[in-house]
Amino acid sequence: MQIDKQQIIAFLKNRGDQQQAQQAEGALPDQVDTDQHADLLNRFGINPQELLGGAGGIGDKLGF
Repeated sequence: MQIDKQQIIAFLKNRGDQQQAQQAEGALPDQVDTDQHADLLNRFGINPQELLGGAGGIGDKLGF
């Protein structure tokens, strides 16, 4: 699944990871593929499943 980098940055900031958000800003492509970029997401402490669902995940906001 493709997710806009800014949504991931917002996700990190919302959970209080300002430093991770700043690092992710420079490291992630504009469109993040959760499968293709799983290693990058893990580097920032993000489980791709966290983004797609669960309480407060981006998936909730996108209606997934």
